Amino acid sequence: MTDEALPEEFDDYKSKSQLKREMHALLALGQRLLELKPDILNQLPLNDRLRQALEEGKRIKSFNAQKRHLQFIGKLMRDQDTEAIIATLDRLDSTSEESARRFHLLERWRDRLIDESTSQESLNELMAQCPEVEVQHVRQLIRQAHKEAANNKPPSASRKLFRYLRELDLQHNFLG
Repeated sequence: MTDEALPEEFDDYKSKSQLKREMHALLALGQRLLELKPDILNQLPLNDRLRQALEEGKRIKSFNAQKRHLQFIGKLMRDQDTEAIIATLDRLDSTSEESARRFHLLERWRDRLIDESTSQESLNELMAQCPEVEVQHVRQLIRQAHKEAANNKPPSASRKLFRYLRELDLQHNFLG
């Protein structure tokens, strides 16, 4: 029997093995969510029932009870947008490639803002990409960074500028 001869009702068919792989992936994601800190969990797009289950799961100490609860979390994960959760986790997880990419982009933004030859152009571009930016605060940090560099002092203003850019990215996702 060829693929053309199969009825359309079999287009969405998943084998038992495929369903098991998907369930194991949901369990692994649930386990990963259980290990996260509360501030990171609050940034994820989760429904209230799953949030409660994750909070409850952190209090369970018995191995068998943890295993059962993880199965429950996996069941709750079926109703979630797992792609959005994974994308947000990759953005927030400091060990992921996405996080490293964003870190390097933020460093480049900071360096371009501090560089005197491209400072104003970079600031205008930043304002275009993220209208929520506090321009006066950024300008003040840039001036402080120039003074510190001229006096051979530690780059504390440069670090503050980087932290401010990272907060902007977390809140408004201006890096895309």
